[in-house]
Amino acid sequence: QVQLVESGGGLVQAGGSLRLSCAASGSIFNINVMGWYRQAPGKQRELVAEITSSGSANYADSVVDRFTISRDNAKNTVYLQMNSLKPEDTAVYYCNARRSSFPRGPYWGQGTQVTVSS
Repeated sequence: QVQLVESGGGLVQAGGSLRLSCAASGSIFNINVMGWYRQAPGKQRELVAEITSSGSANYADSVVDRFTISRDNAKNTVYLQMNSLKPEDTAVYYCNARRSSFPRGPYWGQGTQVTVSS
């Protein structure tokens, strides 16, 4: 099992910035992909960004050029730097991890609330 603990959410005005962190523990060997998803009220959970252990990143179109995902493999931690935040970025943000070996997951954190006021 992999445990994921997020931190860094909060309330920010439009145009502001927040940095989310997610630390993995437990069966952390062979975690190849870590990422962030979000779920707004009444909407499905969607991918925000993900990054492989080699540093290859993938972003949702809605956050390109505003959000940056990074990863510290030594600390088993993934970060999401969110700049130029918009009210539509308001959601619960969930950390996600997938392993390259059984049990692959996905594994989820408990979520952290991000609220952007207009």
